[in-house]
Amino acid sequence: MTYKTLWQSLAPTYEVGEAKAIVDYVLDIRFGMSKADVICGALDEMPADERLALQHIMQRLQQAEPVQYVLGQADFCGRVFAVNPSVLIPRPETEELCHWIAQEHRHRQHLQVLDLCTGSGCIAITLALALPQSRVAGFDISQEALRTAQHNAGRLGAEVDFMPVDVLAPMPANRQWDIIVSNPPYICDREKKDMADNVLRHEPHLALFVPDDDPLRFYRAIAAYAAQTLPPDGQLYLEINPAHAEETVQMLETQRLRNVEIRHDQYGKKRMIRANGTTK
Repeated sequence: MTYKTLWQSLAPTYEVGEAKAIVDYVLDIRFGMSKADVICGALDEMPADERLALQHIMQRLQQAEPVQYVLGQADFCGRVFAVNPSVLIPRPETEELCHWIAQEHRHRQHLQVLDLCTGSGCIAITLALALPQSRVAGFDISQEALRTAQHNAGRLGAEVDFMPVDVLAPMPANRQWDIIVSNPPYICDREKKDMADNVLRHEPHLALFVPDDDPLRFYRAIAAYAAQTLPPDGQLYLEINPAHAEETVQMLETQRLRNVEIRHDQYGKKRMIRANGTTK
């Protein structure tokens, strides 16, 4: 077992650079082995039980299982979140969404913040820690996801109220929020053919896909709820499908949400939207 044979075993699934990065990540996180350790022969000196564990990990990776699920963790906004197949693996684009919100509201206190389709809780927990005087809630339909989110909140010391709520069902509008944020399902079924196996075969379809004939299914429900529960100076933040950016803007304006703004992600894609509450 050499470093070269390890990354080469992933070559059928990943490009060379990504295969090496995955092996580096596994050796570092699971075995505490730096690149310098590897160069100095640490792989040859691994105890038998650790060699067996590494072989098992590599077998799972060769089946295109995401390294984050194999190791049970993912990095997000400088913190480590527990992840499993009941929740999406947090993405860099979602980090950008959190940074946008935290930067704009870092001087405000006592905000009421809601994260819809919370999944692992990465958005809700990040905002709870970035806006410590705020009260944050996270809704999700999946009980398994909520258990993961609650575990992450406890481990990271964040106070978040997680609740089982179906965003597509009527939600109680008896509470006002200052900020509503969501990264809901937005990938159309027809886009599956262009997706990597490690996503398509392992990440939860419940959190990924919407029908081809209804790409804004979740956004319409969220916008309607935001129109009811945001004050005029409240704000809605969304991660969106770039292919439906303009359509999403038009829908938000139809709901009388105001000052709708699109923001590009680090790759130049229309990935985020902010809108103000209605004037009723």
